[in-house]
Amino acid sequence: MRSWRRSKRNWRERRGSEEKAAVRLFRYARPDSIGEAAALLDQYGPEAKILAGGTDLLVRIRTGHTRPQMVIDLKRVATLATGITEIDSRLRFSALTTMTDVLEDKRVKRHFPALADAAHVVGSVQIRNRATLTGNICNASPAADTVPALLVSGAIVNMAGMDIPRSVPLSEFFTGPGKTILNRGELVESIDLPLPAQRTAAAFGRVTRRWGVDLATINLCCAVEASGKVRFAYGSAAPRPVLVEDSSGLLVDPGAHPDEKDALLRQLISHTSPRTDVRGSRDYRDAMLLVTSRRALRSAIDRLKDEAT
Repeated sequence: MRSWRRSKRNWRERRGSEEKAAVRLFRYARPDSIGEAAALLDQYGPEAKILAGGTDLLVRIRTGHTRPQMVIDLKRVATLATGITEIDSRLRFSALTTMTDVLEDKRVKRHFPALADAAHVVGSVQIRNRATLTGNICNASPAADTVPALLVSGAIVNMAGMDIPRSVPLSEFFTGPGKTILNRGELVESIDLPLPAQRTAAAFGRVTRRWGVDLATINLCCAVEASGKVRFAYGSAAPRPVLVEDSSGLLVDPGAHPDEKDALLRQLISHTSPRTDVRGSRDYRDAMLLVTSRRALRSAIDRLKDEAT
């Protein structure tokens, strides 16, 4: 018994020493404007980290995976705290909009229910109260749950910084795992979702080892338009999220043979490149991409029918 207690005490002391060794002092700033935040980002470059919700950043700092020289807290920047607003037939999500804000907004539930479904599986209630939608894309994780729903809805990323503000489709924002097109001294100010011009429905799907606490083995979103066009966005299936579409109408044709639909789904899925890791093998991901694509397609079609009645 004494030996066991001694071993446990030694383990705790060793763990504490490792955590202390991982901690590194950094500067902390709370700018009042985007201009001030951009100037700090430009000054410190890759050694600066943005703090919005902090649900990923604080964990990474604590474990030593990230060791910034400067942490820039955006919570005092009033223009970034406007929440969700409707501007020029778009829903605009400010940089400090949380997952809970997304879940509780009636316009999101009405026009983009798949995004609400995706936000709902991001961590726990406490995490969703802090985690931001913008942070979910800026981390550029291939497994980010809200990204597929944003992609099929045609999300636009609005950036501001030292130079002229610019906007790009979300599909062009990612360059690889943890990498985006953000320049030095630039940050994401907001995300826009164009309100659908015609009847559209979408469904979110996800496969994971433990609901709510683990990164997705795969995730995806399927959007179906009244015209018959279908869009799929796949996450955790390539170095960056994959957006594909089909305009043939075959996938929504009730008279089409299931084998024909599966062949087309496999063609769309072929644009992904899943790999084997601790969350699942490549073969398992390939199989589940097809299964989950079928389910999401059926759910999206059902939602489209419900909207018509």
